[in-house]
Amino acid sequence: MLTKAHLKGYLLEEALAWLLRNSGYRLLAHTRDDRAELTTSQDGSLAVRGRGARHQVDVLGQFAFTPAFSLPVRMFLEAKSYNERCGLSIVRNAHGVVHDINQNFAIPELRKPASSDHGNARPRRRYHYVYALFSTSGFTKDAQRFALAHQISLVDLSGESFKWLRDRIGTAADLLYTVSTQNGITKFPVNWLRAVLRNELKTADISEPSDISTNAPQFRAAALPIVQSFVRKLTEKLDTELLLGFPEAPFIIPFVTADVPQFLQHADAQPTHLVRLWRTGHNSDAEWNVAPVGSGPGYHLTFKLSREIEEWISEVEDDERARTISVKRDFFPSITIYRARPTGGVDTYQLRYTWEGRRSPEGT
Repeated sequence: MLTKAHLKGYLLEEALAWLLRNSGYRLLAHTRDDRAELTTSQDGSLAVRGRGARHQVDVLGQFAFTPAFSLPVRMFLEAKSYNERCGLSIVRNAHGVVHDINQNFAIPELRKPASSDHGNARPRRRYHYVYALFSTSGFTKDAQRFALAHQISLVDLSGESFKWLRDRIGTAADLLYTVSTQNGITKFPVNWLRAVLRNELKTADISEPSDISTNAPQFRAAALPIVQSFVRKLTEKLDTELLLGFPEAPFIIPFVTADVPQFLQHADAQPTHLVRLWRTGHNSDAEWNVAPVGSGPGYHLTFKLSREIEEWISEVEDDERARTISVKRDFFPSITIYRARPTGGVDTYQLRYTWEGRRSPEGT
């Protein structure tokens, strides 16, 4: 039975796919995007072929830029909106999925095709799949430790910076749950919901499912205005996006800023520049801040680290400043941000933190 938490998760995934629209990830929504790798699950949802099974994927993005000495990158995006923190089982499942998919490759078979007396099988193009889990309530310690060990990116959306997003999703989920109950919907039309959201947000062009056994016309008539209102409230923040930062660490950073154009004005003028980096707050409530060094158009980015890292920093009060500096030196000597151009291609910005002789007046 569908719960409000499930509905919030679906809405959050589609909202994140929209917020990440400029970070260089193109949404893969059809099997025709890659008939060798992509297929469908039993309910018609998109799935990716693994070595041992097919794996359903709700949001899958392909990065427009292939890093040096690597394969083209594809990212699974999964979002959870629970009252409690996400546990180890969810992260372990994510690791199992990407491990099985990344193992699904084969050297061309050295056998002759039945219709020919010569030639080998056609080589398959390969991809490197990664997994990013987003949670509105954070993650348990066990989940964080497992994720750090296996390079599963965990993104905590429980901070104040994401309250606007959580509030919009909560309101829409409550209304959709109510109209589904009022119309006797026993199997919520998730594929219909995703199709409408992707068409309205212009993240993909999807044909709406027409199965009236799960998509009762009266329900759709009541639900469509709710979805459209959610999209309008989301796109009120048209200049808002998640700037994904890639530090020298086994995780990604979701930067938040109230003024993306201001960041781009500075970054376009200085694609590589020095930044100040400081931490405010304490323990799991701590927040990190980034601003450019020097004069000229400035900007202010914020982000949060995992609770496990923050609890380690704050564990011994007398060592908190030293541990903060250690994290900055080990993980953040440079942070790379990619952004897709509207006309095609990807811009690369590098934020370099230097600690020699620097101490931010705002905090540690």
